[in-house]
Amino acid sequence: MKKILVALLALTFVVTAMASMGEKNTIIIYSCLEQFRANALQAQLNEEFPDLNVRVMYVSTAKVASKIDAEKTGTDADIVVGLDNAYVEMIKDNFADVSAYSHLDYMPDFKNMDPKYLILERQAGSIVVNNEVLAKYNLPMPQTYEDLLDPMYKGLIAMPDPKSSGTGYFFYKGLVNVWGEEKTLDYFDQLYANIKQFTESGSGPIKLLIQGEVAIGFALTFQAVDEINNGHDFTIITPEFGSPYSLDSIAMIKGREKNPDVVRVFEYIANEYVVYDKEHFSPETVLVGQENTIPNYPQNITYADMTGVGDIQEKERLLELWKY
Repeated sequence: MKKILVALLALTFVVTAMASMGEKNTIIIYSCLEQFRANALQAQLNEEFPDLNVRVMYVSTAKVASKIDAEKTGTDADIVVGLDNAYVEMIKDNFADVSAYSHLDYMPDFKNMDPKYLILERQAGSIVVNNEVLAKYNLPMPQTYEDLLDPMYKGLIAMPDPKSSGTGYFFYKGLVNVWGEEKTLDYFDQLYANIKQFTESGSGPIKLLIQGEVAIGFALTFQAVDEINNGHDFTIITPEFGSPYSLDSIAMIKGREKNPDVVRVFEYIANEYVVYDKEHFSPETVLVGQENTIPNYPQNITYADMTGVGDIQEKERLLELWKY
């Protein structure tokens, strides 16, 4: 009986130790990246950390922000990847100081922005044209925002809804920074007559362009380039005031810096994956000396004045004025 008891105690100890080890070695990442980019990240982490159970979980931008805002440092996540900076700023009190973990040389505008996060990417937008649809209706190539107000483009334009899409918002905010609120709102009042759809997601216009349902889309540049490289006959037009953009970042939940496994994974993402992502997926410039080698990607891009794009209070105020 005594031997059985000892054996049971030993088994209990082993099971408990294994469970504890399993819990310790599980790292949860909330990802706001597109699925193909998240898949690439997951594959790299699996290869780099075979001793860990690293789980890259897709969670929408708004849900990540609301979840961490509600759960604070008690949230399930250890690391957040690809969260829009407007939301990062809103919840950054729940993040650890990660300034010591990056060894990359950021451009001056993005260097030492805040010790609570590191820039992952600049997501920039362009006016994207489906040349076949434009030719079908015998329409000229638009060159400016105001060209899009011409009635000949009626029902042939798609734009992401700023209320549900960060892409839609940075187009909106970029024009506010140039024209001011009154002229910008008047512009969208006129553009509304030509809009086929305000899409829920930033990738919506690209999908409509692929399907041939619209001729013109306010879209993410890297998605348009990807489709061009997949054989679609698209033209990318940089808006006359420069390419509007927003910033996405990576961060670590406060307290997780005490876990060396989380730190290992974070350092890999902050240094290795950030570079890989720029080289293969999202090449808009954020690093000194960064080279864009993706075929058909626009070169020497001029960027719009995006002052205040990461200000959540300003965003909420402007969205209250948006009526579509």
